[in-house]
Amino acid sequence: QVQLVESGGGSVQAGESLRLSCATASYSYNTYCMAWFRQAPGKEREGVAGIKTDGRTMYSDSVEGRFTVSQEKANTLTLQMNSLKPEDSGTYFCAAELSCHALREFVFGLWGQGTQVTVSS
Repeated sequence: QVQLVESGGGSVQAGESLRLSCATASYSYNTYCMAWFRQAPGKEREGVAGIKTDGRTMYSDSVEGRFTVSQEKANTLTLQMNSLKPEDSGTYFCAAELSCHALREFVFGLWGQGTQVTVSS
C-alpha cells in the first residue's frame, strides 16, 4: 500500500517560516496529483496547495503568495510556508490521487497521518 509520510511541522511565531515535506518510496510524483490540506480543531479539512501531474500548481486564496508547493526530488513533495499567520495553524496532511481537478478533500484517496503546525501571535 502506498504510504505518505509528512514531516517538518512545529511551533513558530507569526511572520516566521516553516517547510513541510511529504515523502514516499512507492512511486514518482509525476504519476499522481499531490496536494497539501490542513485542518484546524473544529473545522473542516481544507485544501492549501497542490501539484498536478503536468506540473501545474494550485493554491487556496488564503495562502497564495505566501506558500510554495514543489517537487524537489522524485519522491519528496515540499510546502514552503512563509509569513505564517495564527490562522495557518492546524494539522497539515499530504494527499495523492491519480488525477485531480480541485483542492477538495473528496477528490483525494490517499492520505498521510499529518504533521502539526502551530503559529503564535
